[in-house]
Amino acid sequence: MSMRIVKNGDVHVSAPIGMPKCEVERFIEEHREWIYEARKKTHESQLRRAAFYNQLPLQTRVQADEALRRLKTLIEPMVERHSREMGVRPSLVYYKAMISRWGVCNIRNRSICFSAYLLLLPQWCVEHVVVHELCHLLEPSHNARFHALMDKYFPRWKEARRETRQICKMEEDGDD
Repeated sequence: MSMRIVKNGDVHVSAPIGMPKCEVERFIEEHREWIYEARKKTHESQLRRAAFYNQLPLQTRVQADEALRRLKTLIEPMVERHSREMGVRPSLVYYKAMISRWGVCNIRNRSICFSAYLLLLPQWCVEHVVVHELCHLLEPSHNARFHALMDKYFPRWKEARRETRQICKMEEDGDD
């Protein structure tokens, strides 16, 4: 059997088909303290995550417009320069307040969407995301060819990815 705590704090237990309910309940009871601590840690992580993203106020039209202006000023020159270097051109670049991803490339229509929350990252980490999404116009999947393209067009991509994860992890988990 296994158990995990999902983001909303619910406990998910996996057990083999046919295992008696009493055994599952005993498993849960034996892990009551772990459940309590894990739920507490998950809740605290969610609070830190919210605090991280709340650093960029987007509640009013004025705030959203200011963020959009800053994003365009930051990202458009990067897209222009790297597009030229890589020989690719997105059909559309747009921005949304995405918290699950820094960027998304739609291969079918060749559009790229960048998260407004990139404004919370150092510029070179933002550039890593720009190159990453542009590379998807050349290679849709995260395979060896994609990584070779990243090596070619943004050699420090692994370091930038580590730093981005570290920034978010510090804000979200508080451990590292």
